[in-house]
Amino acid sequence: MNHLRRMPWQEWVVLAAALLMLLFFAPLPGRGQETPASYILGPGDLVQVSVLDMEEIGKYPSRIDIRGNLNLPVVGRVEAAGLNLDQLEAKITERLTRHLRAPDVTVSITEMQSQPVSVLGSVGKPGVQQVQGRMSLMEVISLAGGLRTDAGYSIRIARLREWGAIPLEGAREDETGRYYVAEVGVSEILEGNAPAKNIPVKPHDVITVPKGQMVYVMGAVKKSGGFVLGERQNITVLEALSLSEGFDRFAKEGETRIMRKTSDPSSRVEIAVNVKRILEGKDRDIALEADDILYVPLSGAKRATARSLEAAISVGSGIAIWRGGRPY
Repeated sequence: MNHLRRMPWQEWVVLAAALLMLLFFAPLPGRGQETPASYILGPGDLVQVSVLDMEEIGKYPSRIDIRGNLNLPVVGRVEAAGLNLDQLEAKITERLTRHLRAPDVTVSITEMQSQPVSVLGSVGKPGVQQVQGRMSLMEVISLAGGLRTDAGYSIRIARLREWGAIPLEGAREDETGRYYVAEVGVSEILEGNAPAKNIPVKPHDVITVPKGQMVYVMGAVKKSGGFVLGERQNITVLEALSLSEGFDRFAKEGETRIMRKTSDPSSRVEIAVNVKRILEGKDRDIALEADDILYVPLSGAKRATARSLEAAISVGSGIAIWRGGRPY
């Protein structure tokens, strides 16, 4: 040991002080900020039960079985599911009064496996999901059957205040002060642009996927109807026309217009759109808003010309057929 450097007494003092600070400020196991005392235990949760002067009870963590029971040495079977940590402590303490005068019982949670999370809205299987272990936001949505085709572009999260603020930009308390609420864009997570926003869920989170807002394309297009905005907040005129598979042959492209709602629900304002100029890069593409109607009128001249041609082709075909079937 002579080869080791002797530490001056000042260094020993600093080292001892650092160790004392670590011991003093170290968090107690099990009941840190990650697990509020109000957490409701359930099947699969792993708990550590410690009893002063009874080492055989706290030697190993114990798991709550599928029926919600906890089996402990000396104590026996205890119904633990549905209780919080304080209630389970009281129940075990009551049992141990048969063996000890004043049992000193501490219960902490080592591993959370049973976490009820509500997933509502435009998902395959809306309802309460019993989450096992640590899961992310999108993993829980997948567990609920994934996003439906009519899902909107955002996901809303409401979290009990005791679990701490939601780690998302714009998170805030709700009007009651009991929950934190936040929103995150679906595309931000699915496209991998912001993986940190795919946050871990907490017990009793309420995750809501609202239905997507719609835009409508009507008139002389190949596929008219309503289109869900989906993962995007808005789409442009050209994108909407692409979804509707473009103009049909009778379209009057130069007189396309957007019909947009006003403050009066019964009326709409018309916005002229020159698609030809947009395609030529002379006008900017216009963003459509929710509930906009993109209307492409029919061209009377084109339709009349087409009908004349169809009639001529029909007559010509009829003569050819008739003559072809006539014997010579």
